[in-house]
Amino acid sequence: MKLSEVKQISSTLENVEFQLENGTFVPEHFHVTEVGIITKHFIDCGGVVRNEKVVNFQLWNANDFEHRLKPAKLLHIIQLSEDKLKIEDFEIEVEYQSETIGKYDLAFNGKTFVLQNKTTACLAQDSCRIPSEKQKINLVELSNDASSCCTPNSGCC
Repeated sequence: MKLSEVKQISSTLENVEFQLENGTFVPEHFHVTEVGIITKHFIDCGGVVRNEKVVNFQLWNANDFEHRLKPAKLLHIIQLSEDKLKIEDFEIEVEYQSETIGKYDLAFNGKTFVLQNKTTACLAQDSCRIPSEKQKINLVELSNDASSCCTPNSGCC
């Protein structure tokens, strides 16, 4: 989800809510402690130099149980980050602490923002010679062609 989508959706909400893919909600007293831009300049295992940028939201739970982030406040924080940091309309990455700091993609399910699990992948599968996934077939689907089978006393073994 891009920053412009978060802004558009937030302008229609009464409350800002985040939940994990497993349905667990981020406690309603969370804070957005950072909005920033993260630039990742790297080389993949195939030797290709890459440059990625994402807008970063950091969510934090404090012992401030009465705190509630309203949509207008979130929009104000985003506006400040756009003005002061010159943040552009990039994809959002959310940092949220569970056992460790996790990084999540962001989606919207019609009511709440959803922190979607991120996964790693090889960006240079051709260079790394990653085998394509083998087709799975059931043994019962194999041909019963007698000419391709070894039989006792056939001399094939």
